[in-house]
Amino acid sequence: MANKIVHWELMGPDGDQLKSFYADLFGWESEAVPGFDQYHMVQADAAGVGGAVGKGNEHMPQYQAMYVEVDDIDKHLTKVGEQGGSTVVPRTVIPDTVTFALFSDPAGNLVGLVESDQPS
Repeated sequence: MANKIVHWELMGPDGDQLKSFYADLFGWESEAVPGFDQYHMVQADAAGVGGAVGKGNEHMPQYQAMYVEVDDIDKHLTKVGEQGGSTVVPRTVIPDTVTFALFSDPAGNLVGLVESDQPS
């Protein structure tokens, strides 16, 4: 079975401005995530696959990424390197929230990996 897209992010220097922009443009309702600076979750029923708009960080102030669910992030990051891509953010655990990583494909596109809770 193919891996599925489970999340996306549209990030920029002013996350609140992006939230308002996409709410006005597409009618996306979102909720701020407590403990995250200007990070707003957009529910799946509003945008197809759920995602987020918000503020980037000092290393990546502006980016867009889609996230693909995988059973083993480290295995996939190894394969990314073998296929000509590169790791941007290594396997990262946010306790009780998500385990993720980001890589750049050979064309420079930013893609995220989300580790599934259940082994496949």
